[in-house]
Amino acid sequence: FYSNLKWLESLVINMKFSSSVSSSARKQRYSHFNAPSHIRRKLMSAHLSKELKQKHSVRAMPIRKGDEVTVVRGGSKGANGKVITVYRKRFCIHIER
Repeated sequence: FYSNLKWLESLVINMKFSSSVSSSARKQRYSHFNAPSHIRRKLMSAHLSKELKQKHSVRAMPIRKGDEVTVVRGGSKGANGKVITVYRKRFCIHIER
């Protein structure tokens, strides 16, 4: 009985949540970098401030032109500004200084 329980436990741990999405890192990278624009929009989401989280009842939203953002990673960390352009093809945004 114990050996059957171990087998069942390993199934639960290694189970995929969605059968339509691959668990292969190689395929994940391929689908990420070859994603169409409407999917890149969702991939390029940003976390909201505490006030906005409470107001909209969501943690993150897709970035749009005109949004006010704070850079949290990289060389420009801590910089604030408005989004000038959202460059989906390059997965980057441009912020006014």
